Amino acid sequence: MKGANEVSTETLRNWLETRKEVSILDVRPIEERLEWFIPGSIYFNAYDKLKAHKPDALYGLHLDKRIPIVTVCAAGKTSSIAAGQLNEQGFEVYSLKGGMKAWSMAWNTAKLSFPDFEIMQFRRTGKGCLSYMVISNDEAIIVDASLPIEIYHDVLIKEKLKPKYVIETHIHADHLSRSKQLAESNSVKLHLPAPNNVNFDFVPVTGSTVFQIGHISIKTIQTPGHTAESVSYLIANKALLTGDTLFVSGVGRPDLKANNDEIMEKSKILYQSLQKLLILNENIIVLPAHTSQPVEFDQTPIHATIGNIKQNVAMLKLNEEEFANTILQRIPPTPPNYLSIVEKNIKGDFSDINPVDLEAGANRCAVS
Repeated sequence: MKGANEVSTETLRNWLETRKEVSILDVRPIEERLEWFIPGSIYFNAYDKLKAHKPDALYGLHLDKRIPIVTVCAAGKTSSIAAGQLNEQGFEVYSLKGGMKAWSMAWNTAKLSFPDFEIMQFRRTGKGCLSYMVISNDEAIIVDASLPIEIYHDVLIKEKLKPKYVIETHIHADHLSRSKQLAESNSVKLHLPAPNNVNFDFVPVTGSTVFQIGHISIKTIQTPGHTAESVSYLIANKALLTGDTLFVSGVGRPDLKANNDEIMEKSKILYQSLQKLLILNENIIVLPAHTSQPVEFDQTPIHATIGNIKQNVAMLKLNEEEFANTILQRIPPTPPNYLSIVEKNIKGDFSDINPVDLEAGANRCAVS
């Protein structure tokens, strides 16, 4: 059988970004597919047959031969077998190099515009990490950087922006923070919510911290619960960066590194933090630090108004005790490698590891 051609994550990302017509065929086991997937991909349950190199593994699959195919598995081996079989059938086909593990670094962007500022949302489409660049009068502040710093640099250069601050909403446990690198490379101060345990210099963010960029102010609201230091940022009373405290369809998990009694206590702290946000103007737009669904290449920001979230997230209507009990019953599986990721983020250096090895996998920050 002829060997399969490969396509990189960056190439496939560009194809999807530019609306190139392509069929993406996912051949992983169904349980892996249910965890996370590439938006718009087709699933075909052929994993066991492909592993056994059975020639009929893809019988019954109907795809248009006029459209290129990209086959996908966890790491690129099984997808290569699938690509080889489809190649024999006369398809133009490529195997995704590195599979879904490599796809965890794929990204796209979307924008929200306001009279005095705009917000660019950077989305790691597979991982669900959302970071932000808030722009006003050619000045920029970058929040929760989770992508390689070159991606933010390219936007700053292209838009002729002056980076003024690099900040975070909390110390992250599901992705390696690029904020320290980004601040150093742009010769700006790194601002982190305090108290925290990081081993490097930063400017503490407290409840009284206000950031000024261009024509707007960004106010800090302390919202502990997901982590002890978690904060949210209110931008010109129009938009709210909530980190992992409040999502568009759920709330942050308060359970990591905690026993049941500690989870109950942290849940009550989270409940009180949420009340600070829910009393704000209902038209304020919430922009979280994560999403649990693969992010489409549709340039549509992931957001919701406070009013919409209050209406649609049922647990926000509960009292404190009910809320804490509900959290305890609905906690999702523990994220893989989160202890190692936290350790690296506290150290501020991950030059000795491959980020893809630690970060691959679905997002599990939300309780809904």
